[in-house]
Amino acid sequence: MVNKLDLYRVFYEVSQHKSFSKAAKTLYLTQPAVSQSIAQLEQELSVRLFNRNPQGVILTEEGKLLHDYVYSALNLLDSGEKKMEEFKLLKGGKIAIGVGDTISRYFLLPFLESFHQIYPEITFKLVNGTTSELIETLKQGKIDIAICNFPIEDEKLEKIHCADIQDTFVYGSKYVNDFVQPLTIEEVIQYPIICLDQDSISRRFIDNYLKEKKLSLKPEFELGSHDLLLDFAKINLGIACVTKEFSQAYIDQGLLQEIRLIEQIPKRSIGLCYLKSVSLSLASQKFVQVIINNKKSL
Repeated sequence: MVNKLDLYRVFYEVSQHKSFSKAAKTLYLTQPAVSQSIAQLEQELSVRLFNRNPQGVILTEEGKLLHDYVYSALNLLDSGEKKMEEFKLLKGGKIAIGVGDTISRYFLLPFLESFHQIYPEITFKLVNGTTSELIETLKQGKIDIAICNFPIEDEKLEKIHCADIQDTFVYGSKYVNDFVQPLTIEEVIQYPIICLDQDSISRRFIDNYLKEKKLSLKPEFELGSHDLLLDFAKINLGIACVTKEFSQAYIDQGLLQEIRLIEQIPKRSIGLCYLKSVSLSLASQKFVQVIINNKKSL
């Protein structure tokens, strides 16, 4: 008797290959067996999942919706099987971490270095993305841990605060005479502003802060990289809204200067998160513990 999980695996393979015959080859089944499985699943769900055409099959709207859930569920199951294998071996393992370039460079690297010295047998896979992208990747079971900008409002995630960070504005040599005295943020945003794009948590935080003051940004440049913000400001293309802790090297070297604000922007934080419903692998547990034991302000 075919169980429900087997039906969903058949459904997934057919949706990937857009063909009953190709799915049958992948699953080492006969084409009639695949057709029967899809018919059984459609009967149990009381919906049509595929439309047939001369090229093969395509998902219906109901099928597309189901596919997203099945895809995530099968990825989580595969991750679970891999974690069980790690426990059987009692050592080793692989940690998949989702992290953006900037946080990886300025926060994560020291932890990776110290952890690798203690557990050289454990390997890492780093997946790059924005905070929103990483949370979605985490839910799909493709990574074990996400290290990203907070706040994150999601009850399905276990969230651990790691470090406080401060947003600020920096400028290059062209503006050296403009910012001798402290200014209000309203005065600052009258200048050409360079900031991250609206998909980033950092940008949303600043936008929400300004909205509370009935202000808004009208950027000259919107970029996808924090390091580009610094480079654009250095060549005097505008005033960059940056994270102070990730810009300190530029400030210390005199390449950029920080604007003194009359009212400082509230601090925010970065942290790590993982799914509450999925147990971390032994390797991931060890890594999280290293961060918890050594976390401090940047």
